Amino acid sequence: MTEHPVTTPAQVRASERIPGRRRAALTLVALAPLVAEVTLGTVPLAMIWVVLVYLPIYGAGVLVIRELVRRTGGGWGSMLLLGLAYGLVEEGVALQSLTSPHLYGAAGWGPRPFGINSAYAELNLPYHAVFSVAIPIALVERIFPSLRRTHFLRRGGLIATAIVAILGVGLLRASVPPSEDPGYALPIPALAALAVLVAALVLAAVRLAGGSMRDGVEPPRPAIVGSGCAAAVLGYLGLLYPFGGARQPAFTEGLWVLVPMLVAAVVAVSAGLALRRWSTAPGWTPRHQLAALGGALLAHTAFGAAAVAAAHGAPDVAVQLAWGLVTVFLLAALDRRDRRTASG
Repeated sequence: MTEHPVTTPAQVRASERIPGRRRAALTLVALAPLVAEVTLGTVPLAMIWVVLVYLPIYGAGVLVIRELVRRTGGGWGSMLLLGLAYGLVEEGVALQSLTSPHLYGAAGWGPRPFGINSAYAELNLPYHAVFSVAIPIALVERIFPSLRRTHFLRRGGLIATAIVAILGVGLLRASVPPSEDPGYALPIPALAALAVLVAALVLAAVRLAGGSMRDGVEPPRPAIVGSGCAAAVLGYLGLLYPFGGARQPAFTEGLWVLVPMLVAAVVAVSAGLALRRWSTAPGWTPRHQLAALGGALLAHTAFGAAAVAAAHGAPDVAVQLAWGLVTVFLLAALDRRDRRTASG
């Protein structure tokens, strides 16, 4: 997870001659909605076509984020900040779920300070930063290691992709809220506040310098890193996602929801700081990164099978288990390739 310097014009021209850029871009476009929605089980088999509605905002949006970060020399901190901005756009503007008093029942999860569905926001904004943005990008950069340090698109392609992402926001806004939340329109002050927050996050991401290596704490073995990431994901999702018939996170009632919300925040911050310290140490290896990705992905899919897809029926659970096997095979293949490369 090494950070990279700003791409120079000469490096841009050289990178455009590296083969595989189009395949890498298309892989990222496909992986983003797959990781974020399908492998969590939020889209049941009976409505799998809905992924096509999500594809423009997820695929194009995450590709634009990756291109901006790699072109400006940002690192994973920049990716996560832009991931938060992405979550604000999707959940706040396109779906209006951050403020709607009706959609998904999110208003009943917990307190609504200033009309914000606080527990829903705490779950979904970091979720988008990690599972919609950072993990798909990290996976694609592992699948296409020769392109890890450069961009996938030429300038024209980047502009076209940004237009598709904007159209994707409109498509989601025009399709989901009218059918799932008719009659609600995001208040103008809330829209203005979201715009300011998104602009601030984008500016911070562009200005954030990449971290330097050799300033972290030596990481534990990859197996421990992977197990820790799995435990953090299971804990975070389990504390904030109402499942098993619960009306609020962690089967709480009323303001007791503040307890799991606080614990989930501690889990997320602790896991993020640990990964930051480990990944900037000289002992951090590709196997450590792969273990972190694997632990997070498998825990995410396991939670989806047990708590999300289970509400849709046995076929959906079976599909989630199949996604878990596909993830294991992909990670094993990437690990074998890393071993061959290191031994060669």
